[in-house]
Amino acid sequence: MVAARSAATVMILRDRQGASGGGVDVFMLRRSSTMDFAPRMMVFPGGGVDRRDADPSLPWAGPSPAEWGRLLIADEATARELVVAAVREVFEECGVLLAGPDANTVVGDVSSPAWQAARQALLSRELSLAQMLIGRGLVLRSDLLRARAHWITPEFEPKRYDTRFFAALLPAGQIADDQTSEADHADWTDPVRLLKDYASGSALMLPPTVVCVEQVAAAASVAEFLATDAHMAPITPVLTPTGGAVVFRCTLPWSGPGWLAEQ
Repeated sequence: MVAARSAATVMILRDRQGASGGGVDVFMLRRSSTMDFAPRMMVFPGGGVDRRDADPSLPWAGPSPAEWGRLLIADEATARELVVAAVREVFEECGVLLAGPDANTVVGDVSSPAWQAARQALLSRELSLAQMLIGRGLVLRSDLLRARAHWITPEFEPKRYDTRFFAALLPAGQIADDQTSEADHADWTDPVRLLKDYASGSALMLPPTVVCVEQVAAAASVAEFLATDAHMAPITPVLTPTGGAVVFRCTLPWSGPGWLAEQ
């Protein structure tokens, strides 16, 4: 069995624009067909923890790593790395930066050539997130994130991730973009429509993504979604033969003992 790599992924959300009935859109990527993990799948921005995510010099605001450890059911060092990886990956993959000059403000538009150069330096590992923030007099805003779920890739997979799912409201003035080499499509997504596409087979998602998209689809606003309770017990889908077919089956901790979901 391959060991699961620690990872973080983030649902970047916004209230639906111009919709009379409200609702929430989520920024999603469709992974390129050439990717060795989850090709062609619809996913949230995210990725594996980098060793430099543990840099203690990174300027930090909001709940401490110890507080995040309690939320994520992890030790302090792991929690710190996960939060930093979440912020770094979101900036690398869709140009959204959860940071500001102080604990009460957030940077605005970060789409200028100078910011794009910093983004590329992060991607190439020429620059760490700590170095980028320090160089610009910014602090990571951990309070802008909300912990949502903890999923672990099934044991039979050749590439596995131990992933914490987070959610965050798109900061005012910022623009999520499609400038990532890992996806052939990236844009704001109506979760209700995506679930219909998934049911028809025209969109592909892994079980963790399906469950998270269902939760976003049920929310009337971003504020409502971010205020709902999260259940951080780890979930691992397993392949289960049933009725002549093989399905993914997992126990969702918020639905009571023994409740099973088939995807």
